[in-house]
Amino acid sequence: MGVIKKKIAARGTEGGVKYVCDVCSADITSTVRIRCAHSACNEYDLCVPCFTSGEFSLNHDPRTHPYSVIEQHSIPIYTTDWGADEELLLLEGAETYGLGSWADIADHIGGYRTKDEVRDHYISTYVESSKFPLPEHASPNDRTLTDEVPREEFQARKKRRIEERKEAAKTAPPATPKQKPTASVPACHEVQGYMPGRLEFETEFMNEAEEAVQHMQFDPGEGINPRTGELEPEMELKMTVMDIYNSRLTGRAERKKVIFEHNLLDYRKNAAQDKKRTKEEKDLMNKAKPFARMMNHHDFEEFCSGLEYEHNLRQAIAQLQEWRQMRVGDLKSGEKYEQEKLQRAQRPAPSGAFDRLASNRLSKPTPPVEPQSGTAALTAPELPIRLQPNGVHTPDASPTSRTADRALAGSNANGTMTPQSGKPRYVVQPVNNVQPLKLNNENATDLHLLSKEEQELCSVLRIYPKPYLVIKEHLIKEAMKQGGNLKRKTARDICKVSEQRKG
Repeated sequence: MGVIKKKIAARGTEGGVKYVCDVCSADITSTVRIRCAHSACNEYDLCVPCFTSGEFSLNHDPRTHPYSVIEQHSIPIYTTDWGADEELLLLEGAETYGLGSWADIADHIGGYRTKDEVRDHYISTYVESSKFPLPEHASPNDRTLTDEVPREEFQARKKRRIEERKEAAKTAPPATPKQKPTASVPACHEVQGYMPGRLEFETEFMNEAEEAVQHMQFDPGEGINPRTGELEPEMELKMTVMDIYNSRLTGRAERKKVIFEHNLLDYRKNAAQDKKRTKEEKDLMNKAKPFARMMNHHDFEEFCSGLEYEHNLRQAIAQLQEWRQMRVGDLKSGEKYEQEKLQRAQRPAPSGAFDRLASNRLSKPTPPVEPQSGTAALTAPELPIRLQPNGVHTPDASPTSRTADRALAGSNANGTMTPQSGKPRYVVQPVNNVQPLKLNNENATDLHLLSKEEQELCSVLRIYPKPYLVIKEHLIKEAMKQGGNLKRKTARDICKVSEQRKG
């Protein structure tokens, strides 16, 4: 009878793989079960009561399908305290999880076996055997332990051991979680992908190097020409491939040597040291890392310390040169200068050109209402009632004026206002011997910021929108300073308009 593969990998409190009946779903792990041997039924198991009553499900047909009776292999074969079923689970777990993962293997075996117990049994039974790699009682004809411990007595011992350990597990205090797992799997180290039990990485340098030689075979006496005694071309190609593979293995070993030599696996410790360095020192250390392959750890530490010392000296020299340029003569004044420099750097920069003026206006008290100036008298007729300089809204305004105000406020999406029909439209006079400039959205991207009259003015005077807006801003500021009275001479001096273009 061959080895029966385990079916459902559901782990209970006792660990190990569980078997259930495919009809009544009863647990049949520790008892006799009936398995269908027909190809139509894949791992189909029945308990004894369902089999005797003729129950079936799915594609199983009890009238025509062959079956096998599977009972527990709870008999000692290698030692007196381990059964054949546990030996099979031990080998299966070692193949699945790898040697060294004793905790996972113990969970796979079940029966409350501990990882230390599993490790000691494997070493004493398989490794330390005089018939290594086979155990001492590996012969099929060796029935010494089977005759010494009968099946019933062995199963009674196993049941008693499981019950005792189950009670001990209930009363035992909860185990504290381990900080560093010892299993040699890719996720058990602070460096992702490193397996400390094997000193290997999940993805090695030149990870596909083995693919070139995995199907290569060498037979005794193959590849040598019997007539000439020289290597055949096929053998030379194989040897070349092997040389390439060996060079890749050498490169892999050299990189591992650098990792182990410079303690690069202590990620948390190295990260804590990097946090203490400044940004310039981190950049300097990153640039120096390629030299670690040429030095041992002690020499590389001295080399990095020298680089840091040189970097600090250069910073100190640059600071002293800056102090000399700023007329700082002593250390106390230098410290004060550095503090003020730091405060200026931390001060938020203004986001616009008029932030300082705006802050000054906000800090000053509200000025009293003044009578209308000459500038206000000229511009006020163009504004709706609510936007006039006095800011007073007349309650008894007519509905017609309110409608006009609303139409004037939303007349243009870009914020410019169309003058009222009551004021005569200003006509720009052409300049003698000057051809007007044709402005459009292609050669003047700021054209949409001007009104139609302003566009005509800029076209006649051959001024682009942006310079015109700067001139307009300066004129308005000067008019506000002089109380709304701006003379033509002052405007000409500000704008530097020539006599030929004064219009």
